[in-house]
Amino acid sequence: MAFHVEGLVAIVVFYLAILAVGIWAAWKTKNTGSEGDRSEAIIVGGRDIGLLVGGFTMTATWVGGGYINGTAEAVYVPGYGLAWAQAPIGYSLSLILGGLFFAKPMRSKGYVTMLDPFQQLYGKRMGGLLFIPALMGEMFWAAAIFSALGATISVIIDINVNISVIVSALIATMYTLVGGLYSVAYTDVVQLFCIFMGLWISVPFAMSHPAVTDIGLTAVHHVYQAPWLGSINSLDIYTWLDNFFLLTLGGIPWQAYFQRVLSSSSATYAQVLSFLAAFGSLVMAIPAIMIGAIGASTAWNQTEYGVPDPKSKKEADMILPIVLQYLCPVYISFFGLGAVSAAVMSSADSSILSASSMFARNIYQLSFRQNASDREIVWVMRITILLFGASATAMALLASSVYGLWYLSSDLVYIIIFPQLLCVLFVKGTNTYGAIAGYLFGLVLRITGGEPYLYLQPLIFYPGWYQDDNDLYIQRFPFKTLAMLTSFFTNVTVSYLAKYLFESGTLPPKLDFLDAVVARYSREHMDKATLVKSDNIVLNELAPVNPRHSLTLSSTFTNKEAFNYVDSSPELSNTEDN
Repeated sequence: MAFHVEGLVAIVVFYLAILAVGIWAAWKTKNTGSEGDRSEAIIVGGRDIGLLVGGFTMTATWVGGGYINGTAEAVYVPGYGLAWAQAPIGYSLSLILGGLFFAKPMRSKGYVTMLDPFQQLYGKRMGGLLFIPALMGEMFWAAAIFSALGATISVIIDINVNISVIVSALIATMYTLVGGLYSVAYTDVVQLFCIFMGLWISVPFAMSHPAVTDIGLTAVHHVYQAPWLGSINSLDIYTWLDNFFLLTLGGIPWQAYFQRVLSSSSATYAQVLSFLAAFGSLVMAIPAIMIGAIGASTAWNQTEYGVPDPKSKKEADMILPIVLQYLCPVYISFFGLGAVSAAVMSSADSSILSASSMFARNIYQLSFRQNASDREIVWVMRITILLFGASATAMALLASSVYGLWYLSSDLVYIIIFPQLLCVLFVKGTNTYGAIAGYLFGLVLRITGGEPYLYLQPLIFYPGWYQDDNDLYIQRFPFKTLAMLTSFFTNVTVSYLAKYLFESGTLPPKLDFLDAVVARYSREHMDKATLVKSDNIVLNELAPVNPRHSLTLSSTFTNKEAFNYVDSSPELSNTEDN
């Protein structure tokens, strides 16, 4: 394959345009808000992200390189097909559920990161523990899509994979560093437009290639391989459901999602953004599905790709760039490559910013330096953006199982953080003892279930397990969902048990070493007024969950103990009195 100068020029122009938009957005950030809340402007964009930009950036966060490439791969791989391409439906339902149940309570309380309610209710130690799976998920996801981008670029313009990864990561890290959420949000608008145009322009050219059979015929008939619509065997139904719940429920507790929710100008806008992104994610999956179907409908021996076909060469994960390269004209394939690059960068920048936001606020500021100045927090964020961007790049270049690590870490987000989020928002009376117990039980059950991508053999063999051709043990039982439910019920059970034992006098107060029951409001807890600033809260949104009011529908389904700082905040009290 020859080196394509035109392709390189197209990529450079695209990257420069993205960088220019990011720098412009950074300038906008500096002119937003007062100097005293610069860190929050970087994290949540001054809480004035409107519907248009917010809808684009939330959609672009999900429609990344893994989403586009993974959907095309699932449709193309024989034996799987569209029936196993769960990401479009799963993530769209995730956004809908997030908008219905989680966006409003999180935004109406004026939180700055997803971990704020955990630290407010369970304390800074538990917040630090929950930061670990959240960080792992964001970092491994960024590394995985950087790795995919490098391979994609190398397929089409034949340049060194390492160079393409480093340059892409450098661009994404640079505009995130200077502009924070504003840069990420406004570049997402450009990137999502490029994804939409690039993929849709490529589809008709690929379909009209002489080697491609009508995808309507290959959807239900065996031509070159099994029909691309796919099917679900009765033995695999529980695996399918386990993965579906993982995508749907596990797609909610991510800082990248809540960063958009918390940056919205109101709680209602946060809900609307979630619904818009759900629709946008479905629409953006259509060209990826069609490209996967085109790959399954192609006689590859009639193309320059030759034989064997991509699945026989174990290049099924690269089916999207392969279709662009071999079934489209050169100038179209370069435009499509820009779309894939945009998809990757739109997710990678979000992950890097999310990780640095949680560290700077929930670990550095709220756990160690409660009195840190705003300027200090901003510099901590800038340093961690560089560190996390460099770490994700290093993992993309060096790790042999980046996708395996991401699968495992995303499982931990589903199994550990999701049940904790349910408890902290909707279950009254949970405490740190239950949270730690649920965390440990979920972690143990997930690790002992094994992970084929990491060649991690299981210690617990659930019903329906089997050994594949590579001597790896595969679990058909939905053990991930079992671990999530176990984590949830363990949290609730241990919390109420601890509360009963201490309040009944069965255990002496001195044994409440976590200050979670008897010493609930002791000095060990952080000052709750530091978690939420009164100028970020619309007071009429707080009213339904104010403990001094009569019982309402909102207070029935909201954990008031998680939000009882409303009465304890002197700033809020003064505001209400006035």
